[in-house]
Amino acid sequence: MADLFSSSLEERFDEFAPLAARMRPRTLDDFVGQEHMIGPGSPLRSLVEQDQLTSTILWGPPGAGKTSLANIIARVTESRFVELSATSASVADVRKVIAEAKERLGATGARTILFIDEIHRFNKSQQDALLPSVENRWVVLIGATTENPYFEVNSPLLSRSLLFRLERLGEDEIRHILGSALSDDQRGLGGSGLEVSEDAMTHIIATSGGDARSALNALEVCAAAAVTGDGIIDLALAEETLQRRQVRYDKKGDTHYDVVSAFIKAMRGSDPDAALYWLARMLEAGEDPRFIARRMVIFASEDIGNADPMALLVAVGAFQALEFVGLPEAKLTFAQAVTYLASAPKSNSSSVAISRAESDVAASGNLPVPEHLRDSHYPASAKLGHGNLYRYPHDFPGGWVEQSYRPEGYDGRVYYEPTDRGMESQIKARLAAPGGPGDSPDSTEAR
Repeated sequence: MADLFSSSLEERFDEFAPLAARMRPRTLDDFVGQEHMIGPGSPLRSLVEQDQLTSTILWGPPGAGKTSLANIIARVTESRFVELSATSASVADVRKVIAEAKERLGATGARTILFIDEIHRFNKSQQDALLPSVENRWVVLIGATTENPYFEVNSPLLSRSLLFRLERLGEDEIRHILGSALSDDQRGLGGSGLEVSEDAMTHIIATSGGDARSALNALEVCAAAAVTGDGIIDLALAEETLQRRQVRYDKKGDTHYDVVSAFIKAMRGSDPDAALYWLARMLEAGEDPRFIARRMVIFASEDIGNADPMALLVAVGAFQALEFVGLPEAKLTFAQAVTYLASAPKSNSSSVAISRAESDVAASGNLPVPEHLRDSHYPASAKLGHGNLYRYPHDFPGGWVEQSYRPEGYDGRVYYEPTDRGMESQIKARLAAPGGPGDSPDSTEAR
């Protein structure tokens, strides 16, 4: 009777549940994406298939498959699956589930998988309540989080759990998931006779931001709108239904390079508003945020350099913040970094300097290192004369002493010429000060 009731309930659930829930994968082979985690021979897949999985934290962006993966693990291991949401569950709820799991384990040997969505929202006392059950394996905890667990999950709980990181799904993976939903007659939209244009499909994929749940929800909304019409989901219908215009941006074509070029040139031209526009254009079109962050780090050295050394720290900080918080929150950090970089004083002296040095290295070949600059830390070095004539700058007033640090014939070469902008004006003054490191007769020779 119970089995008939459960079967009827599942059929009714499939009838009324959202498309994203109905299309949730049921086996590891059905799961799309995360090949590094669940591909053939991967550690997590091996643990699941051998029923050896211990408590685990799944860390990744929304719609990457954390909940689906937890459900699959429960199916494969034939464990009782209990789901709690950290946004609504109390310590009492956690303790009740653990008590029931402990009793079930003792009575029948059946294990319980306790899945806690958004586990980072549990406070310290709630997370501490999980420790005994995790330590004694009364339950197999699977916690899902979009936040960096090293900051949001208690160290004792994290140390007792395996940590797996899920990546944002790629365009091809989202396309595959949507295609499955359109062709599946039982759970999906296969029997509806819908047609989806390529432009509309591309638009739905772009607006999903690598989130499978968001993509399926968007497809379902568009399908509902198309049913009242001619059964065709074209770009106009998708834009109208989703209330988002398509951003023309081919990440492999000319537009990609044109927009990136405009972004860099706006920052170089000290126009923060223009730089923000191109940043928003890239983010809206689904550009890889790591690509944007890398461009900002390069720009900080190439176009600002020592005119404002803090620029590099700001750019690197934006890159690290992306790893910590992900999108969409990281767009705030990107905006801060972009406005800082665009507003900073500009200098390309460092990039020009390394180009000049590389040119000389290419022309000169492997010139010998002068003897006074060679390594003198091994016993026989003194007999060879290595370092004997080296003058230690800290032994002299001001921490500087005149001596050559170049290969023979290159003492007069000047690579780095600080500008009068920003911090470089101070560097320029210090190098040019009488008796300073730039006050050498050879330092002003023509290059």
